[in-house]
Amino acid sequence: MTRGTVLAYGLLGLPLAFAALPIYVHVPRFYAETAGMALPLLGAILLGARLLDAGIDPWLGWLADRVRRPTMVAVALLPFAFGFVALLNPPQTYVAAWLLASLALTYLGFSAASVAYQAWGADVGEDSQVRTRLTASREGFGLLGVVLAAALPSVLAPELDEGIARLAWVLPPVLLVAAITTFARVGVGQPVMAAEQPLLPSLRRVFADLAFRRLLLVFVANGIAAALPATLFLFFVADVLGSEKASGPLLALYFIAGAASLPLWVRLSATYGRPLAWWAAMLLSIVAFAGASLLGTGDLWPFALICVASGLALGADLALPAAIAADLGERQGQAGACFGVWNFVAKLNLALAAGLSLPLLGLLGYVPGQGSGLGALTFAYALLPLGFKAVAALLLWRWRHSLEIRT
Repeated sequence: MTRGTVLAYGLLGLPLAFAALPIYVHVPRFYAETAGMALPLLGAILLGARLLDAGIDPWLGWLADRVRRPTMVAVALLPFAFGFVALLNPPQTYVAAWLLASLALTYLGFSAASVAYQAWGADVGEDSQVRTRLTASREGFGLLGVVLAAALPSVLAPELDEGIARLAWVLPPVLLVAAITTFARVGVGQPVMAAEQPLLPSLRRVFADLAFRRLLLVFVANGIAAALPATLFLFFVADVLGSEKASGPLLALYFIAGAASLPLWVRLSATYGRPLAWWAAMLLSIVAFAGASLLGTGDLWPFALICVASGLALGADLALPAAIAADLGERQGQAGACFGVWNFVAKLNLALAAGLSLPLLGLLGYVPGQGSGLGALTFAYALLPLGFKAVAALLLWRWRHSLEIRT
């Protein structure tokens, strides 16, 4: 497969990730302050929509094994684009109903497109190495989309809320260009379609694969280790480091390091295998988390180095496990079902991170912005992820031979 085809496939990952950052980061504050929604109602709607979003992924994966992947992607992009524009441009009245409807439309389109898009990459990759390159391309463009979504609101308008509203109108043309490029340059591939069977037997077949179950266990432990600091990053920078204004540049540094590291992890995986390359990235993360636990007020430059180190490891987290999952899905003959389960677990990781860390911090006495419980915040931000990452590394090392699928 040519480099141009690999890049064309990955390009569609940019608008998908471009929308994800505002949905998860900006929407809560935007609707609370700009639209004036009560926090209890806002929280209930966000929680319900996210649980529904995660819950439909296995069904979407099952569906993706029964229709042409490009067709499902194309159909799903329409509600995704319409929902996203509506989400960031609420009316003056019926705001709660608008939020719920636009979130449901955006999540449905985003999830359906993502599952089919990932399975499509598994189809067009001729072998394990090509699938790794396709996954790295998709995630690299995704990181670029995240950086653009983080930077553009302040460029589009002097006020953040106005910039976020204008950001919504950037997505449709970017999505159109990316989709035309991907559909024009990337073939359909040779999908190994699953035999016709209902949803539950299809899911049982996914979990009957021992290698896939092992990969999921490593993915869960590693995913919680990544989601905990992601949830607490802004709190840590503001209260432990005392450098709240530096949070934006530090986040950009983290994501840029992740994108820059992707070619390195692809080369290492080709030489040493994906499990060993992923395991090396976990060790790098453990060193970074250990270093973060030693920081305090004013330690901005050491933390910047930690952001670079953890960002480098992020590249492996994004590219390598998903590439292994693509191989396992093709081996089963139902890549869509595998990625439906995969995305469900990824979203569950984010929910578990918030569900574990925020109540734990409250019990340990941390109060944002008041200087109390900073030891608890450091524990939850650095040491608790270190523990989960160590568990993931131990499991990966133990199962490394069964997870290297060469096709």
